[in-house]
Amino acid sequence: MTESPSIEPGEDGRPRCRWAIGAPEYLDYHDWEWGRPLHGENELFERLTLEAFQSGLSWLTILRKRENFRRAFDGFDVEKVAAYGERDTARLLDDAGIVRNRKKIEAAIANARAIRELHAGRETLDEVVWGFAPDASRSAPKSFDELAATTPESTALSKELKRRGFVFVGPTTAYASMQAAGLVNDHLAGCAFRDLPGRRAT
Repeated sequence: MTESPSIEPGEDGRPRCRWAIGAPEYLDYHDWEWGRPLHGENELFERLTLEAFQSGLSWLTILRKRENFRRAFDGFDVEKVAAYGERDTARLLDDAGIVRNRKKIEAAIANARAIRELHAGRETLDEVVWGFAPDASRSAPKSFDELAATTPESTALSKELKRRGFVFVGPTTAYASMQAAGLVNDHLAGCAFRDLPGRRAT
């Protein structure tokens, strides 16, 4: 059997999606988070925020700054971020440990406020996001060529989030968030980590 060029063994010999090889941050993220179901308001807010900050950058850059982001954004506590004002925006713009992009910082604050509005209406981000999860029985992709940057579900999720007041959540960001939160499992066929249950706490 010919091994897929999109699959590569790690140092432990276990086959993985090729993108996970080469950096320890990628390896850990691939093995224990990506594609694993994630729930919770602060947790999903973090994923949406980090995916938005990643736009135009390497995901490795975001992973390496992740703890800085958590510190800067109060652990992605929705209520705390929703209460941020101009002083907080200025503080974040002065923080060299994160990506200092005004539009992305303002989007994170706006999105926290949008989540707060959901809560005021007795809804949750978890319910909204997971309402767009596609059929989990779909076949495992065999190569990265089979993966699209957007899907009908991510386009629909993006539209719904924007309707709810979210910003910086285009279909591509929405799909990356769906992958990160395990609404879809895009580990390739043959990846040793495709079918492992659960995710490790971060």
